[in-house]
Amino acid sequence: MDQFLTALNGLIWSKALIALCLGAGLWFSFRTRFMQVRGFIEMTRLTFTGHSSDAGVSSFQALALSMSGRIGIGNIAGVATAIAFGGPGAVFWMWVMGFLGASTSFVECCLAQIYKEKDNQGKYRGGPAYYIEKGLGLKWYAWVFALATIIATGFLMPGVQANAIADSASNFCNSAAFCPDLSGQWRGMDAEFAFKLGIGIVVGLMLALIIFGGLKRIAQVAEVVVPFIAIGYILTAVTIMALNIEFLPTMFRIIFESAFGIHAGFGAILGLAIEWGVKRGIYANEAGQGTGPHAAAAAEVSHPAKQGYVQAWAIYFDTMLICTSTAFIVLATGMYNVVTPDGVMLQEALPGVAAGAGFVQAGIDAVLPGWGNGFVAVALFFFAFTTIMAYYYMAETNLTYVNGHKVRPLATLALRLGIVAMTIYGTVRTAEMAWTLGDIGVGLMAWLNIVAILLLQKPALLALRDYERQKKLGLDPTFDPDALGIRNADFWRGRT
Repeated sequence: MDQFLTALNGLIWSKALIALCLGAGLWFSFRTRFMQVRGFIEMTRLTFTGHSSDAGVSSFQALALSMSGRIGIGNIAGVATAIAFGGPGAVFWMWVMGFLGASTSFVECCLAQIYKEKDNQGKYRGGPAYYIEKGLGLKWYAWVFALATIIATGFLMPGVQANAIADSASNFCNSAAFCPDLSGQWRGMDAEFAFKLGIGIVVGLMLALIIFGGLKRIAQVAEVVVPFIAIGYILTAVTIMALNIEFLPTMFRIIFESAFGIHAGFGAILGLAIEWGVKRGIYANEAGQGTGPHAAAAAEVSHPAKQGYVQAWAIYFDTMLICTSTAFIVLATGMYNVVTPDGVMLQEALPGVAAGAGFVQAGIDAVLPGWGNGFVAVALFFFAFTTIMAYYYMAETNLTYVNGHKVRPLATLALRLGIVAMTIYGTVRTAEMAWTLGDIGVGLMAWLNIVAILLLQKPALLALRDYERQKKLGLDPTFDPDALGIRNADFWRGRT
């Protein structure tokens, strides 16, 4: 089974998907006339405006909800892994993916708003399954995406986040004098296994308390926790850079030389730098993956382009600030290894340390001794926990879709219990298997969604031009799909 899943993961994450993601981002950048540059001030303004309603959340709450899904272990362990296998140049290609991905995020999230609906409880619902059915008229395709997303976000991907929480807690406990010894047995059970299982149960109970409260509670928790931990993480990175400021010019030189294959040590792995940079960039910021549109559809706005702008800004924040913070912690301190697929070590500052969060822990410890394990454990907990919350909302939205746009209590209860169980199970299974299953889930969603938005880009482009036209007239833009020739946007009719 392990071999089959590894082979399937390799097939899904072939160079074709890498090319598709980069190509789509470049195409949408040209088609939107680089709205991620022209509209930067507008996207920043819209992020902190708007209000919630009985049916939907505010723009900022929708941003926080989508950011809780985007900011996960990929921003810490994923970035470090990209450096380990792609060299420092992978960071540059992450930046490229973030820049291009902002336009992709605009298109998919604008589409989610255009084709959103209300469920039988009066709440906004939307996402790829909704715009695939209503925009493309391909219900079977919409069902494939919905089912794939329920499986991926409800059962495969939570384990990756939960596994990281348990591993980081275990690493911290092993380094802390006040923790029990995890190397022996506890009541006939492996002590480390028992410790991780206990962590899983606690995390599972906390998750249940939040997701059983529905979208409003998830959004309220996200809007408080996500900004707090994100800003704390960025400030830590800034502190480390300030204390290593003499190394910053060298760090930037290595990143750019490695990215273009001219670095003496890392130039030979240019292809791997691009592959790992794009792959982990997609995993971290989720542009084009189809996760962000679920939160975007829940926002209360007067025009779909508003959430398109806000979610484009989310990609910048995720990639340019959070991912870059991790990269700078690792590279500015020199605490990383780089290994080729053949096992040749091009850089080995941390013998015996596996690629991932250990690099970040070592980087922090190099500047702030004794802080690394504890800080990374706390950051990973909040990043991963809020991501699992967001995964639940995505799974629930797609479950509502397959149930005929209705919230069915028994099905929802089964999903809630299922994701709690998979979270607990994820803490005790191997990290390698957790990552493989998570990568399969992310890859499947990305393939299905990017193909869909390439076929369905016109309504989003029309909405962007309409928004810009109304802004030039000094108006607060409102949306009339009939005036733009957009069909099946039933929610918006009569709202102008």
